[in-house]
Amino acid sequence: MDYKDYYKVLGVDKNATKDQIKKAYRKLARQYHPDVNPNDAESERKFKEVNEANEVLSDDEKRRKYDQLGADWQRYQQAGAGRGGQAGGFDWSQYAGQGYGGGGGFGGGFGADDGDFSDFFSSIFGNMGGGRAGGPRAAAGHDYRADMELTLEEAYEGGPRTVTVGDKKLRITIQPGVDDGQTIRLRDQGAPGRNGGPNGSLFITFRIRPDARYVRTGADLTMDVPVSLYKALLGGEQVVETLSGPVKIRLKPETANGTKLRLRGKGFPVYRQNGQFGDLYLRLQVQLPQQLSEPEKTLIRQLAQLRGETVDHPTQ
Repeated sequence: MDYKDYYKVLGVDKNATKDQIKKAYRKLARQYHPDVNPNDAESERKFKEVNEANEVLSDDEKRRKYDQLGADWQRYQQAGAGRGGQAGGFDWSQYAGQGYGGGGGFGGGFGADDGDFSDFFSSIFGNMGGGRAGGPRAAAGHDYRADMELTLEEAYEGGPRTVTVGDKKLRITIQPGVDDGQTIRLRDQGAPGRNGGPNGSLFITFRIRPDARYVRTGADLTMDVPVSLYKALLGGEQVVETLSGPVKIRLKPETANGTKLRLRGKGFPVYRQNGQFGDLYLRLQVQLPQQLSEPEKTLIRQLAQLRGETVDHPTQ
């Protein structure tokens, strides 16, 4: 029978506090939980191992007994685990502990959940069993998952929202700049833990509706801006509607179709970086005039002649 290093199982130092042990346990219990890893024998084994380590290290008496045994485990095993007293010429009574029910030392009964614990655990703690005072073992609650749909403006602004989980309504605050498919975790808002175990978590995934005006790339936005032929040729001012409000830009004379302009800081908020914004890129789309009047056509022909262009003349 091999020695089990429960500290290594949870990935904590031997001087870890109860809070550190609890945090490590909760993280690993969720990682290897059978609901997250269905039909995965290795994850199930690790899940049981993590629960066993937590059962020992989260209980002051069990942890003290385990720590005392520590370096003497090899001699204890050679002497004959479970016999107590002076077995093998070594006095094991110092590890026997008191107040754990009928056995008091190594060996003895194991309780209702014995199948979830190893022979190593059984040989040391005997009828201390799983859970406190031989009761059922604590287990983390199941996690809940939900989707939340947002418009681009709602993702830009952030703010309070209400999500319904079962018969419970939770009010959450969305941080500006959330991305499509991004998931946040609300601790302790999942299913209740069993037998004193921690509650599960609620995972919310955001779904951002497509917006016909903008293409989003991280915190940057790109939009097409229609520009009249006359402003493109002669220059002028143009008002652009952005998510933060209208912005006035000035076009240079002879601006080409497809010209790209950059408005610094007018893009999307950078998630969890207060006051930081991406950029807004404008693609100028020159619009040709439609339904020309006869005087307009005459002027355009005159311009074409000045530029040496050959154009069709009206039929006489």
